[in-house]
Amino acid sequence: MRHRSSPVDGPEACSEDLFRSRLDQMIEMRHPLIQLAAVMPWETLERELSSVLPPAPAGAGRPALPLRMIIGLLYLKHAYNHSDEQVCARWLENPYWQFFCGEVFFQTRFPCDPSSLTRFRQRLGEAGVEELLAQTIEAAKGLKAVRSADLEQIIIDSTVQEKNVAYPTDSRLLEIARHKLVKAAKAEGIALRQSYARIGPALRFKAGRYAHAKQFKRLRRTLKSQRTLLGRLIRELHRKAHAEQLQRLAAVLERAERVRTQKPKDKNKLYALHAPEVECIGKGKARQPYEFGVKVGIAITAKKGLVIGARSFPGNPYDGDTLEEHLEQTAILTGVTPKAAIVDLGYRGRQPDNITIVHRGKRKTLKPPQVKLLKRRQAVEPTIGHLKDEHRMRRCHLKGQLGDALNAVLAAAGYNIRWLMRWIALSWAQILWVLKSMSAVQDRHQAQFPITSAVR
Repeated sequence: MRHRSSPVDGPEACSEDLFRSRLDQMIEMRHPLIQLAAVMPWETLERELSSVLPPAPAGAGRPALPLRMIIGLLYLKHAYNHSDEQVCARWLENPYWQFFCGEVFFQTRFPCDPSSLTRFRQRLGEAGVEELLAQTIEAAKGLKAVRSADLEQIIIDSTVQEKNVAYPTDSRLLEIARHKLVKAAKAEGIALRQSYARIGPALRFKAGRYAHAKQFKRLRRTLKSQRTLLGRLIRELHRKAHAEQLQRLAAVLERAERVRTQKPKDKNKLYALHAPEVECIGKGKARQPYEFGVKVGIAITAKKGLVIGARSFPGNPYDGDTLEEHLEQTAILTGVTPKAAIVDLGYRGRQPDNITIVHRGKRKTLKPPQVKLLKRRQAVEPTIGHLKDEHRMRRCHLKGQLGDALNAVLAAAGYNIRWLMRWIALSWAQILWVLKSMSAVQDRHQAQFPITSAVR
């Protein structure tokens, strides 16, 4: 194998390989990531994803990047909580990561442009990233880290995946809408009578000071002034823009009008002009009453804690209404139909067919094995914490509802990669401990019976 960017072929490429460093001679082959690379079903992944990815047109640019390398980068990105730029930079200087992504020789150039990961995610779609998650579960089965019986009892819980937006105060939204209208008018070549470039920011800062001082009457007057300025700009653009320009400005005008007219207690408020899919979700937390993003459901095995399901639910549905979708996704990803689901009280009132739902509200009717199983319900909470803090589910930086769905599933796949590495490391530690114990027993036996040992 030669460097991807090298134009040399034939015997010259072979002579180049003689002077290059082989990765298997540089690294410790017992490293958990290397052991995991050996058991990951790469061929199955490439075969399954080739049917998901849309075919590239003939003669469309340079050849595609190796599929295993892109898949490996996506795994490592969410396993180690890096951005697209950071994962490419660290791949360049980490031989273990290069080996995991299928390289034979140490590479000295970037694997790809970081924007290639963005385009590859969009091509994969939700079905493609679910395949990435499913193959981590298959790897766990291959290592015998989980059994089929472990996949029949699952724990399900929901959380909020916040979007990468600032806190949506009314004054800030009105000022951003004004700024975007002025910018859009300038791009279309429409001369505005007045842009309010100094009055707009001044009113926003004034509203912030009034809110801090709890002078709410003055705050309401300031917000009314901001709405008046925004309304003037909207009406002026409608007057001066012709039909084609109005068609191009339709989205920004519609969002600006929503911001101008929405009330504090409206249900379908707009919380971010660049991310209209953001929802306000209250989970009853004292430290953070409201979170702005999308609801995400997580399913793990009851005994081992492997993530076997992750899904976003736009529209903030009732938790119980998401239960059947969870069970369907889990059955598809694992190939095993769940028999028991442990949930919290947020899922009360729903009973899917052919499955036992266990929660605290049914304690009087539960059998002793189910009561014992109910005590495992809290095991999903630290898993959600790790997904948020260590695998990029705290804030979603990907665009749109599709980005929310992709980020949740990829975070689960990254969590499973680290889970498998810990399991491999623990298995090696147990083997070494057994060997050390056997050696110690043999030494004690020789000390007690030196003659017998010598005869043997």
